[in-house]
Amino acid sequence: MSNKRIVTCAITGSIHIPTMSEYLPITPRQIAAEAFAAADQGAAVVHIHARVPENGMPTADLSVFQEIIDLIRAKNKDIIICLTTGGGAGMTVEQRVSVVPRFKPELASCNLGSINWGVFSIMEKYKELKYPWEAQMLELLKGSIFANTFPDMKAMLATMEEHGTKPELEAYDVGHLYNLVYLLQTGSIKPPVYLQFVTGILGGIGATHQDLFHLHSTAERILGSGNYQWSAFGAGRAEFPICTQALLLGGNVRVGMEDNLMLSRKKKAKSNGELVEKMVRIMRELDLEPASPDEAREILGLKKR
Repeated sequence: MSNKRIVTCAITGSIHIPTMSEYLPITPRQIAAEAFAAADQGAAVVHIHARVPENGMPTADLSVFQEIIDLIRAKNKDIIICLTTGGGAGMTVEQRVSVVPRFKPELASCNLGSINWGVFSIMEKYKELKYPWEAQMLELLKGSIFANTFPDMKAMLATMEEHGTKPELEAYDVGHLYNLVYLLQTGSIKPPVYLQFVTGILGGIGATHQDLFHLHSTAERILGSGNYQWSAFGAGRAEFPICTQALLLGGNVRVGMEDNLMLSRKKKAKSNGELVEKMVRIMRELDLEPASPDEAREILGLKKR
């Protein structure tokens, strides 16, 4: 499957606020419908966050996750569901990881270190906000650290190991790769691992081709090419350039409205399906093909639930 690459679609996330786009999915039905649209265009994995249906505020409410998962599985039993443990601002580690024992997903995100969480910068240009919680979150994020301590990471990895969930390891900077080496050395996780390079978030590494190459070359040097699979994305306008470079370097890709709300420089994406369709079109120009869910399972060593 040398020409097969996994496309992950991050459906809604917890960074973007409803004020930013009328197309941002909020309710369980909207999130599920966007997952179907992404799958129809070639996504093998959907990365899921939950939001309060009435106002779009990020939530760790397991009943909302349950409704989203049930809606997806009622129509599509093949797509790989990757649940977030990133959560939202102010959530405890226990809240963030609670989706794993409850739902036992095939994949779940696991962050590899702490960073200054500078996503407030993308909200500051909006003078009028749709919901009161958006302004409250803006103020909270200005002094926020996205905390992922070594005890936090070890606890999350142990929970995932117990419930048969493979971690999707989110690396926001090069130092996070060295954190992973420590976790491997202490037996907190076993190879082969699955890395997601996150670029372009203020507080983490930038989203230039030099930054992505540095992440990739460092992983090759300290992990070894046979010990990991990897994917990458760039936040905002860097989404497609970073993903294209990832393809050229042999990696997989992630797109979606969690990371980017624009289809092109001046055109909003009306759905996650449009973002996946564009990514797959670029992929095919390079004589590559999107992996099916079962092919993605083979690449990542997953066992279908």
